Amino acid sequence: MSAIARPLLRWHARHGRHDLPWQQPRTPYRVWLSEVMLQQTQVATVIPYFERFVADLPDLPALAAVEIDQVFALWSGLGYYRRARFLHVAARRCVEHHQGELPRDFDALLALPGVGRSTAGAILAQAWDLPFAILDGNVKRVLTRLHGVRGWPGDAAVGRELWALAERHTPQRRAGAYAQAIMDLGATVCLPRAPRCDDCPLAAPCVARRDGLTAQLPQTRPAKVLPQRQAVLLLLRDRGGRILLERREGAGVWSGLWSLPHADDAATARALAARHAVIDAARVQALAPFRHSFSHYHLQASPLLFDGAEPHRAVADAPSLRWTLPHEALTLGLPTPVRRLLIQFVEKPA
Repeated sequence: MSAIARPLLRWHARHGRHDLPWQQPRTPYRVWLSEVMLQQTQVATVIPYFERFVADLPDLPALAAVEIDQVFALWSGLGYYRRARFLHVAARRCVEHHQGELPRDFDALLALPGVGRSTAGAILAQAWDLPFAILDGNVKRVLTRLHGVRGWPGDAAVGRELWALAERHTPQRRAGAYAQAIMDLGATVCLPRAPRCDDCPLAAPCVARRDGLTAQLPQTRPAKVLPQRQAVLLLLRDRGGRILLERREGAGVWSGLWSLPHADDAATARALAARHAVIDAARVQALAPFRHSFSHYHLQASPLLFDGAEPHRAVADAPSLRWTLPHEALTLGLPTPVRRLLIQFVEKPA
């Protein structure tokens, strides 16, 4: 066992996190689900989503058996909905090809949608105690500071160096405990800002602490200016208070979720609204605009309320469209900003 793994495991036995919901019981399904949810999301945010998800879908066959709408509804608010879609597809593949279980093989795990190298390693290490390395954001920060690795961790060359270090330190025995230990160290001690170096079991060999570089490492991604996009969101509300929702298709953001019809500008929005319903021009109202940021652009959204709309019968039964009351809409998989918008109409019915 390496000189890094030994003190880290001793520290974790006393100070690590041992009561996270996916640790009790630590099944392959629960480890996998938690790893996917924790991608780009903090533990405190994930816990209530995880608990609600496993209460409804306690194992892999249960996840595979439901339709994607139920998965999106349970996921709604976590963001990065592509993760939920991949999770569902992967579950069905496991039922079809792996007897309803996650495969206990690195290459087979890596072949599942949404499972990358670190996620596969985390499943094998934590579920079966196999000696596979992990490299999530917390681990990258620990290793970067420990070894004084320069450069942005997202760079390919830096990533290769960090993977080599991660594999070097992963012990052959107790790999699951080690994986949790190094993640916990990054999450609770080796913090992005104001790391608690005095409490760190790896303080002695840490290059960043020795050289006063904890504030500089890991180095940040080179600055990038995100583009701005505009959209007009259509709130078509009929006399019964129902609002028109549209399922997003294609591979773009919110794909597969129920959202509001949208257009690039107000004139196009009015023409689109008229295709869905008879509208009263006197009852069209501009609502407060808002901004929503994605990883690759900022969206400036301008909601336009068409009150008293009368749905066209020809489009009312289209499978990608749904007229629904706002409180019913909130049970569906909705993008977070659309959910926030519709909550106003639950509180203020027509």
